[in-house]
Amino acid sequence: MKTTVILHSESLGRGSDELGKTMTGSFLLKLWGSDRKPDTIIFYNSAVHLLTEKSSVLDSLSGLSKAGVDLVACQKCIGFYEIEKKIVIGRIVEMQEIVSILMKSDKVITP
Repeated sequence: MKTTVILHSESLGRGSDELGKTMTGSFLLKLWGSDRKPDTIIFYNSAVHLLTEKSSVLDSLSGLSKAGVDLVACQKCIGFYEIEKKIVIGRIVEMQEIVSILMKSDKVITP
């Protein structure tokens, strides 16, 4: 069963961005420590900042990547934020590949 997680923001939920960023860090850390991991995590919109050199969640993302989780970043989003040279982990892909990943997934989770 192929599972994909979509992160569309640096922070989980709505309300306090500070709380949301803390929750994102906790989510990724717990996901890394979980017995079951997704096949892919897709990063949209401002979530692409999580893949940059200044990200506070790089340890968790590195651990997930080493465990075989494919970290996929939206090329258009990275271009919009002009952070191409700041991405230090994951693959940058076009929307066609993101659509393909989603259509092949048995389960898609958006926390």
